[in-house]
Amino acid sequence: MNIQNMMKQAQEMQERLKQQMADLRVEATAGGGMVTVVVDGSKQLKSVVIDPEVVSKDDVEMLQDMIVAAVNDAGRKVDEQIGRSMSGLMGGLKIPGL
Repeated sequence: MNIQNMMKQAQEMQERLKQQMADLRVEATAGGGMVTVVVDGSKQLKSVVIDPEVVSKDDVEMLQDMIVAAVNDAGRKVDEQIGRSMSGLMGGLKIPGL
């Protein structure tokens, strides 16, 4: 295989990964489902849903902690999804740092 074909394949794989990241939506919850967040493949927060039962002006700190936990969990899930996608695109080839 010549270098031009390899470069073209690498570019195509990069474009497919970018599209997968743009389309990816990951949901995560905290507090037994009291807080639900959705992030995209770039880890941008798209939505937050808070169960009205958990909203209390006397315990704002707990609500804040649940939001942080849900967003962090969603970020980890995005990393896992992208890792699986990369692995699939690379045919199982392990590249350090990816």
